[in-house]
Amino acid sequence: MASVPSLASSVNQRVADALASALPEAGGADPLLRRSDRADFQANGILALAKKAKANPRELATTVVEGIAAGDLIEDIEVSGPGFLNITVSDRAIIETLAARAGDDRLGVPYAANAGTTVIDYAQPNVAKEMHVGHLRSAVIGAAMVEILEFTGEKVVRRHHIGDWGTQFGMLIQYLLEHPHELDHKSEAEVSGEEAMSNLNRLYKASRALFDSDEEFKTRARARVVDLQAGDEQTLAMWQRFVDESKIYFYSVFDKLDMDIQDQDVVGESGYNDMLVETCKLLEDSGVAVRSNGALCVFFDEYKGPDGNPTPLIVQKSDGGFGYAATDLSAIRDRVGNLKADTLIYVVDARQSLHFKMVFETARRAGWLNDEVKAVQLAFGTVLGKDGKPFKTREGETVRLVDLLDEAVERAASVVREKAQDLTEAEIAERAAQVGIGAVKYADLSTSAARDYKFDLDQMVSLTGDTSVYLQYAYARIQSILRKAGEARPTAHPELALTPSERALGLHLDQFGELIAEAAQEHAPHKVAAYLYQLASLYTTFYAECPVLKADTPEQVENRLFLCELTARTLTKGMSLLGIRTPERL
Repeated sequence: MASVPSLASSVNQRVADALASALPEAGGADPLLRRSDRADFQANGILALAKKAKANPRELATTVVEGIAAGDLIEDIEVSGPGFLNITVSDRAIIETLAARAGDDRLGVPYAANAGTTVIDYAQPNVAKEMHVGHLRSAVIGAAMVEILEFTGEKVVRRHHIGDWGTQFGMLIQYLLEHPHELDHKSEAEVSGEEAMSNLNRLYKASRALFDSDEEFKTRARARVVDLQAGDEQTLAMWQRFVDESKIYFYSVFDKLDMDIQDQDVVGESGYNDMLVETCKLLEDSGVAVRSNGALCVFFDEYKGPDGNPTPLIVQKSDGGFGYAATDLSAIRDRVGNLKADTLIYVVDARQSLHFKMVFETARRAGWLNDEVKAVQLAFGTVLGKDGKPFKTREGETVRLVDLLDEAVERAASVVREKAQDLTEAEIAERAAQVGIGAVKYADLSTSAARDYKFDLDQMVSLTGDTSVYLQYAYARIQSILRKAGEARPTAHPELALTPSERALGLHLDQFGELIAEAAQEHAPHKVAAYLYQLASLYTTFYAECPVLKADTPEQVENRLFLCELTARTLTKGMSLLGIRTPERL
């Protein structure tokens, strides 16, 4: 495994060295290198440095240029305007760098120098409740961040903080005790997620109706909450049945989403019950939280309610019950103390931002978070329908996630069938799942998480535009060319001159490692999606302008096959970081 310095970093180093010798007091200054439409790169850091040193920027730029040896790496460098440097790298340097990338399993992408441990809290469904479209974003964005960070060498701990505790369980458990066969399964065979969810739905509706209409049942249900919180064995056994039944359903949905969720990563609200009393004691003893009308609260000057009064974070209610804040703060203690995390990422709806701001600030005051250990909310916007309003069914219900995924796969099947020449029905079904689920994930990930996005299946499974299907077809097309190549093997030929579209594709391929580092640091999977879309677009232009198998010379055929193969490897790696599959044939 060898990390390959990018052309940008090599050029940057050359310019920085020349700058340091032309202006010694600027030692280690950043030449501010950027991709440019006038040349391959432009360095625009000289202006500010010259100003600071009271030198003439154009003269300084000229001195810097004289200090850079033209040769293997830099083919041409010129001073433009008031002191910008326009830099063109050699064709040889492009192909040699790409050949070094191709020789490495990781495409020459280095591991992050300061890798640590990150806990990602994502995909948090609620026990005994159906998953809806809002759960989709948390799951998809979280899973992509896990992959991106792991690829950079970070140790990532997944946490699915499921809603598996609270007063509603009193009602559910009491109903099940009085109607013991409501969660029984039809047969001994494996239970489908659909059956599990319909059992839970039926039970939820029936218990709710009884709770609302029968005062005596309501009293028994409330007493059952007390038993649950006191750890009564029979009550806990019944509670466990709800959790287990819900997991059958959750896992079936995550399976449809082509996401791997392991049992040990599911630590629900209940997982922190044993810590709640101690968390409150630590906060109260340190003075971070104070009693107010019997409740344990943390006050903030900066967060005001609609009435202009400070909004407190309520850690423990006046009746002794614990709120979400107690659980969330206990989870922070666990993740920092036991899991040794230095970063906590919460992939949670933006509407919960105030809650998390207050929780994180409380944890900082308590000393559980500090400059070395930080928590961030990767807040996501709302999923909208085509009409730009929050996504609902015609009846105004929230949309079931399962129905949505099934419909995406169905739409994809018709797109695949239209294009498929030699695929069997079984292959069409398999591809349809990969294309349909990929389309849903990509639509989500190609929008910056913080923004709302429109859920438009027609657009998602379209073969044109910024969609995963476009990327999957680019990949499949390359595989088809590589299969047809016969004797010709992909081989780098640094001695050949490159066309403009070969150069553009090559320079973009070389940026993959820098892009991954940026996406990891900024928690921005949409940057990976944007890079891949641009890669597929540059490939499409190259393919249209440069015959591959019918190129002029055998060396040119091999070199173009080499560019095709490296593009395919970069596409499939990038897509896998987003949780999207790339079928070999479409």
